[in-house]
Amino acid sequence: MLKAAPKNIHIYLESNPNPNSLKFVISEMLVPEGMSFDFPNPAAAETAPLAQELFMYPFVDRVFYMSNFVTVTKKEDVEWIEIQETLKSHIRTFLESGKLILDMKESDSPQQEETETIKKIKTILDEYIRPAVEQDGGAITFHSYHDKKVTVALQGSCSGCPSSTVTLKAGIENLFKRMMPEEVQEVDALG
Repeated sequence: MLKAAPKNIHIYLESNPNPNSLKFVISEMLVPEGMSFDFPNPAAAETAPLAQELFMYPFVDRVFYMSNFVTVTKKEDVEWIEIQETLKSHIRTFLESGKLILDMKESDSPQQEETETIKKIKTILDEYIRPAVEQDGGAITFHSYHDKKVTVALQGSCSGCPSSTVTLKAGIENLFKRMMPEEVQEVDALG
């Protein structure tokens, strides 16, 4: 179980390429470095009390936690100027109360065998791609590798972002083709 640090929480807002997502950057770490938690709907937030509370607002479409930020994706029919202070205040109040932000449980999902190629793919994701994606309020994680095709999961602001397909194909896929031309011919996102 992870507990938010109580007391004096400061939050500032950062926009990102997805016009429907906003990054709420917190003055404290929320989750361990390198971990991310994506809640695409209220049902997925079963073990995430803060996300559950944010989903009570009818304009919240998705919630994402990573490092020291929460990315909220809104419904398209509302403007950020109308809701950003409400969300910022709610997040601050929640964190200052010291409530649990996550109730983590062990995952039993099967893992793909980690070959040298998969290790190299993960290293490229970690060193070249993940930092840029995190700057925009999202995350990218390795999902699988088969037949020269890398499949990744896009989370947070990247999920549903209009420019994510272009970034995936023109940026990430081209980087892999240059760095691993024998092993990677295509990069795709889940969903």
